[in-house]
Amino acid sequence: MDLAVQVYQISRAFPRSEMYALTSQLARSVTSVAANIAEGHARGTARDYAQFLAIARGSLMETETLLNLAVRLDYIRHEKALPSFDLITQISKMLTSLRHKILDRVP
Repeated sequence: MDLAVQVYQISRAFPRSEMYALTSQLARSVTSVAANIAEGHARGTARDYAQFLAIARGSLMETETLLNLAVRLDYIRHEKALPSFDLITQISKMLTSLRHKILDRVP
């Protein structure tokens, strides 16, 4: 959720012409991270949860790619995006670790 708030705040600086393009795509990808974690946790099986964690990680990597694109297009400075990139790295490690722990318990 913290990452989503950060990304929403960052994307406010994007040009209006990107509202229905990069801004929208970035909002969808970053909200999918937390949404997939929550949905997976609510599922009935560990295997389902692990699958949704993998999907969440994919959305996280999509978010990272879109943020990198925004930096390369000079919509934001790299320094402004750095806290989000750091948080993406932390979340990625947590998702990977949690997914492995869950799958280790699946028969």
